[in-house]
Amino acid sequence: MQRISHIYINGEFVTPHGEEWFDLYNPATEETIGQVRLADVTDTQRAIAAAKAAFPAFSRTTRSERLAMLKNMRQALAAREADLLEAIILEYGAPAARSGWMAAWPAAVIDQTIATLEAYPFEQQVGLARVIMTPLGVAGLITPWNSDAGFICSKLATALAAGCTAVIKPSEMSALQTQIVTEALHEAGLPPGVFNIVTGRGDVVGETLSHHPDIAKISFTGSTAVGKAILRNGAETFKRITLELGGKSPTLILDDADLAEAAPLAIQAGFINSGQACIAGSRIFIPASRKAECEQALASAVNGTVSGNPRASETEIGPMVSQKQWDRVQRYIRVGIEEGARLLAGGEGRPEGIDRGWNVRPTLFTDVNNSMTIAREEIFGPVLSLITYRDEAEAIALANETDYGLSALVLGADRERATRVARQIESGRVLINTLIHEPKAPFGGFKHSGLGREMGRWGLDAFLEPKSLIIN
Repeated sequence: MQRISHIYINGEFVTPHGEEWFDLYNPATEETIGQVRLADVTDTQRAIAAAKAAFPAFSRTTRSERLAMLKNMRQALAAREADLLEAIILEYGAPAARSGWMAAWPAAVIDQTIATLEAYPFEQQVGLARVIMTPLGVAGLITPWNSDAGFICSKLATALAAGCTAVIKPSEMSALQTQIVTEALHEAGLPPGVFNIVTGRGDVVGETLSHHPDIAKISFTGSTAVGKAILRNGAETFKRITLELGGKSPTLILDDADLAEAAPLAIQAGFINSGQACIAGSRIFIPASRKAECEQALASAVNGTVSGNPRASETEIGPMVSQKQWDRVQRYIRVGIEEGARLLAGGEGRPEGIDRGWNVRPTLFTDVNNSMTIAREEIFGPVLSLITYRDEAEAIALANETDYGLSALVLGADRERATRVARQIESGRVLINTLIHEPKAPFGGFKHSGLGREMGRWGLDAFLEPKSLIIN
């Protein structure tokens, strides 16, 4: 049983002023594996003050100085990859294939930020003006439990590359990962106050960050409901805000698709990160003319997907992160049945042979329409819906008939046609016959899926303000 009793402020591990302890669980066994002491408003204010004090000097550092810091961060995170892998499996339950990627991603995303910083034009001549990109100030970085270490490192590396200092509020549910990341960042030797990490509740630490006048920028990844609250809170002090929020991503299987290739890709897109992903392709659109064929191919792929022990090599879907999340997914499966959707695979309860742990049966519904709850609301679990369309125009219209617009997938044999369809999807990212992620490209959503963009030069832009100098 691990007890994490420190947060990180002004270059030191310190005991929180907050006195609440939060239990940590192994989702594969439901056992309590540790506790973390949570920060409170006082701790958050101390962290903000430290970041504010460090900002003037840090904002004047050179590109080469920041590059050196990022390279030290990258080296320190890479050295802790094995420890991070174990923490991800233990407290999050990601299966082997996913957890390996998640453990390597913090160092990899810092590498991407280094490449972006090396090429970024901080000054440009525009007519008579010299345009200078200026760091915003202290950034509040709020990260989710479904990829804690990766989001901490991607947001922090970008903020530092811009010359901003930061206060990070990671998910309290991911404290083991946060501890390892914090230790690695401490080893990197950044100046005191440049980054501060205060683990606490969103309605305490997050609320303080979103209201505080000394926070110039908020970067948040999480639910749409919380994102709306942050937007309202930040309006009082005109904070610059980046929000990467929920999704109800469409996968369009065009009528010329080779199902032997398309069906596995569609299911992988839906079950990414055990379905606990904002980009998960949970709405699969299939041509009415090939409905039976699509149902058979997709059901076969779902039935062949193993949900179980994250340490087993054959497992593709791990447990849900908590009892609350497991209950949420079960409720949506019941609602789908009650509203008239037909089960092709899965259903309520745990997978066969599993009587402990928050595992969900990989579930596929058909005869779904866009008005049903399971087609409209983000489930955040391995539950997929098949929706038929008559022609290409209807497929596009149905795909766009959602409050969300984060990611999408188009599958078809004719690449030119698939690209034409992709251009008409209202989404921040559309993949065509691939699940490859491009970290140099901007990432973010349309509509209720968020504001602004992360990654690449677009992510760096979000921590900077242009200033024009016009000299006589």
